[in-house]
Amino acid sequence: MAIFSGGGREGTPTDHPSRRRTDSIPLSIIAKDLSVLGDLETDGVVKIEGRVRGTIRAGSQILVAQGAVIEGDLYTKEAVIAGEVSGRIQADDRVELQPTASVSGDIYTRRIAILEGARVTGEVKMDNSAATEIDTHNSG
Repeated sequence: MAIFSGGGREGTPTDHPSRRRTDSIPLSIIAKDLSVLGDLETDGVVKIEGRVRGTIRAGSQILVAQGAVIEGDLYTKEAVIAGEVSGRIQADDRVELQPTASVSGDIYTRRIAILEGARVTGEVKMDNSAATEIDTHNSG
């Protein structure tokens, strides 16, 4: 999936109507040269290209670009990971680990796609109650 490369080419998520998550949903970007120390929260989409040390909560989607580094937990509906995450991932709907992804932590989701080359050190829990259970214990 070419979610982190230039858009507009046939076959990319921006061409598929059900994948246009940013049409009416706010998009926040942590650029490649930016490091954030602290928690992030948005109702929309957050794309991380730099470094974040803290919890990230996004109501719609978290995108972790290749080369990005996250030290903290992720909470969202959908997570697409191409970079490095050291922490728990809770995605109520879906997680996608691209070939360059490296996750050190547990993953809680209903659906997951792990592409060849992606690395996971931790447990993957996919029952419907797993995402809700973890959210009620860590909200706040």
